[in-house]
Amino acid sequence: MFDSLTEKFNSVFRTLSSRGRITEANVSDAMNSVRKALLEADVNYHVVKQFCKDVKTAAMGAEVIKSLRPGQVMIKIVNDELTKLMGPTDPKIYFVSPGPTVILLAGLQGSGKTTTAGKLAKYIVSQGKKPLLVADDLQRPAAIDQLIVLGEQLEIDVYSEQGTKDAVKVAKNALKHAKKSGYDTVVLDTAGRLHIDEEMMTEVANVAKATSPHQIYLVCDAMTGQDAVNSAKEFNERLELDGVILTKLDGDARGGAALSVKAVTGKPIKFIGVGEKLDKLEEFHPDRMASRILGMGDVVTLVEKATEQFDAEEAAKMQKKMAKGSYGFDDFLKQMQSIKKMGGMTDMLKMIPGMSSKMAGMDMDDSELGKIEAIIHSMTLEERKKPDIITPSRRRRIAAGSGTDQQDVSGLIKNFERSRDMLKSLSGGALGGLKSLFSGGGMDNIAAAMSQGRKIKQRSKRKAKPRRKGKKRRR
Repeated sequence: MFDSLTEKFNSVFRTLSSRGRITEANVSDAMNSVRKALLEADVNYHVVKQFCKDVKTAAMGAEVIKSLRPGQVMIKIVNDELTKLMGPTDPKIYFVSPGPTVILLAGLQGSGKTTTAGKLAKYIVSQGKKPLLVADDLQRPAAIDQLIVLGEQLEIDVYSEQGTKDAVKVAKNALKHAKKSGYDTVVLDTAGRLHIDEEMMTEVANVAKATSPHQIYLVCDAMTGQDAVNSAKEFNERLELDGVILTKLDGDARGGAALSVKAVTGKPIKFIGVGEKLDKLEEFHPDRMASRILGMGDVVTLVEKATEQFDAEEAAKMQKKMAKGSYGFDDFLKQMQSIKKMGGMTDMLKMIPGMSSKMAGMDMDDSELGKIEAIIHSMTLEERKKPDIITPSRRRRIAAGSGTDQQDVSGLIKNFERSRDMLKSLSGGALGGLKSLFSGGGMDNIAAAMSQGRKIKQRSKRKAKPRRKGKKRRR
């Protein structure tokens, strides 16, 4: 997400950093590069033109602090303007009392609307509410079945009526059922088409008129760029949207839709989909997104994700183990599993300020953690608790059990021992084990393991490569 745009912005800032001061000439040069980068990211032309004008005006009027370099001043200005461009927005859902709060989802086929309905329902549950999913997409084959399956996975009830084509009737009946059964939130998954047409617009407008939804969200595929922005504009003219949910931002999305939709439609982005799993729906914060785009990280989101996965009791236990030096491979395994739940190592590192630029060209394949898990699971319980007892003969047994080489096992143990000593020195402080994880030791531990996993993968590829046939060369 935004990797190409981030690199181009960083290139502009590096060029400015080599200058002695900000002048109209070097600001104009920088804005030409920024304009080109934004247009390549599929940002709306008029939005790019106004953005560059605003940045240039702010830069020429800024008082340059002597202790700062021009590049640092421009980063601050561009960050502020990006935040303005995408905001302001309030990602919270305001629930009515008495309920139910009705949320209508609209969008084209292929945008991920039905899956987003499930993700949104899961988010609503996390807010302490009891949602009801309504299968009101009666046009797409298997749409009802898909939502029912999602509901079963999430343990959230789904209202559906098989064999009918009257979307308005289904929506009305669903509201009656919700009020009667005590649901405080209703999420309506309406029908879409491959493209905008009058029949679809009329149906969705009629459902909205019949149910009087408190919130109407348009689900857009971020990978379609300006097409997503244009569809948002047309939907808004008919439905009066309350916000937009951008999906597939974890894919090959250049960022044009995220940077354009608010300026073009006047409607804020409320949520973003950053993965296929049902917990991959995030609240949209313009200031945090601007920081990510500029490679400045997103510590707030990182801490929020960490808080969801690490409880105080577990952190206290981990701190005691680190202080005693009894941190073992089972504890390490728990950390790896928590990292996976937080989105993976690559996404986490990018949220740390300054790490985005250092990760250029690095292949941090989270799937390689599976090989590390195989090595650990091949150890006995005693070996996991006391890695120091692992002798060469034990390493051979572990390697055979995990399908790896003995040197892979040795490398993992060596990296683990070094990181364990570092964790012990970092175990003090108010944040305990959680602080240790993000202060360097824990990250080094996981990163070293992933590096070891990549080495295993490379060696396995070399082994699989067939030898070239031919006569041996005589000496």
